[in-house]
Amino acid sequence: MPDDAMRVAAIDLGTNSFHMVIVEDSPGKGIVEIDRVKDMICIGRGSISTKMLDDASMHDGIAALKNFLVLAAQHGVELHNVLAFATSAIREAKNQQDFIQRIRDETGLKVKVISGLEEAEFIYYGVRNAVALRDGYDLLFDIGGGSVEFVIANRQGVHLLESRKIGVARMLERFISNDPVTSREVKLLEQFFAAEMVSAVEAAGKIGVDRAIASSGTAENIARMIRSMQGGEGEGSLNSSSFTRSEFEELYGKVMPLGSLERRKMTGLDEKRVDLIVPGLILVNMIFRLFKLEEIVVSDSSLREGMVLHYLQQCSLGSPRRCPDPELDIRRESVRELGFRCGWNREHSEQVARLSLQLFDELASLHGLDGHYRELLEYSALLHNIGTFISISSHHKHSQYIILNGELRGFSPSETAVIANVARYHRKSPPSEKHASYASLKAKHRRAIDVLSGILRIANGLERGHRQNVERIEVRDEGERLLLCLTTHSDPDIEIWAAEQLKSWLETVLGRTIRFERA
Repeated sequence: MPDDAMRVAAIDLGTNSFHMVIVEDSPGKGIVEIDRVKDMICIGRGSISTKMLDDASMHDGIAALKNFLVLAAQHGVELHNVLAFATSAIREAKNQQDFIQRIRDETGLKVKVISGLEEAEFIYYGVRNAVALRDGYDLLFDIGGGSVEFVIANRQGVHLLESRKIGVARMLERFISNDPVTSREVKLLEQFFAAEMVSAVEAAGKIGVDRAIASSGTAENIARMIRSMQGGEGEGSLNSSSFTRSEFEELYGKVMPLGSLERRKMTGLDEKRVDLIVPGLILVNMIFRLFKLEEIVVSDSSLREGMVLHYLQQCSLGSPRRCPDPELDIRRESVRELGFRCGWNREHSEQVARLSLQLFDELASLHGLDGHYRELLEYSALLHNIGTFISISSHHKHSQYIILNGELRGFSPSETAVIANVARYHRKSPPSEKHASYASLKAKHRRAIDVLSGILRIANGLERGHRQNVERIEVRDEGERLLLCLTTHSDPDIEIWAAEQLKSWLETVLGRTIRFERA
């Protein structure tokens, strides 16, 4: 670990499960996840009605925390940099102080019990660092075992924070005693959810919310089950992926009539959520209906990540980049962090990006792509060479792999795929239906990749000498030929020679020949 780096662990003592995430924060590379672990010990088992944590649950909880601390220490996290927050079940337990003291005595760990509103605020910090918020308002919700937090926010900040005691473990214990669940139990739950969510629904209606972002294991399980139902792979990141109302309703219709034995066989469903998924599905169904949503986006960051961001803000090592700034462009920040982690040539990459954007703008009337693809082109250009981190040979393929698996924050899976494919085709062979990653995309994305990779190839050629020689590109449309006039600092022979070798694909895509000259 570099001398100027700092490692922090955050532990969330939830009603259903204890989670820990370990991150490293260092200048340049930013915040990088080192490890994460969870243990579904169900500390809230039976305590929701009795308000008492039982001895067996407390024993299991302390055992899990001991294992977490050993893992954190092995990763170089000092005990004073281990954060531990307790939520709903422990928050409501009459013997919470006994449990907190036992943890302190047996592990040395100081656990802070946070309020529902504090929990909602940390969730907001975490989600905002994983999914790009918009100028318009989004509904953020986190489904826990004891409570569900609702946040209405946009890029500028928070409009509403709420915490409601409608978590899935609480609802299972209170309302569901049959397997499969009966229609009467579903109806009672729906009525209860509607009553508890009324203030958030009214606030969302007044301010105009039309999209939701869901965090928590329940939301990820639902998304993974939908992906599996559609024939997709069960593994891989779900962050910034989404599911529509119709996709959810199809899953809902298949799962709700099943008993626990049948549900246990379903791909994508965590074994320990076999029963909890039932109230979770009913809740999400009501959220779709009451908030009049058509889509829910998934965030894999939540309370734990928010805890880390807030903690780093307070540290003396903190910088403006580490603060949870509402205006932070997490997409651009995430791209830059991945570049730093791979030891990128920043000056070269930024020059290629500048030239790529100039070409995109100059050729706008010919390619017809919108500003969304312009943004993705810039990120592809910034990351096109990161594959050299693995090896020079076939580094374009390595770049594609790193981008696809680099856990870029704020991008949907299809956006990440476009960025990765454009980077993949910045040299060597052009896009081909023989390549699975390209062929699996929608036609509009493939067409965009064709154009953007052609632009990137030329921009990369015009920076062949790594000397930032080309200052400006102007395109003259001469009918069957495009003349690219280059404003340069010195003779651009090497740049024009390299671009000539790489221009043929864009010529094919646009149906024009291309010639270069110095302005």
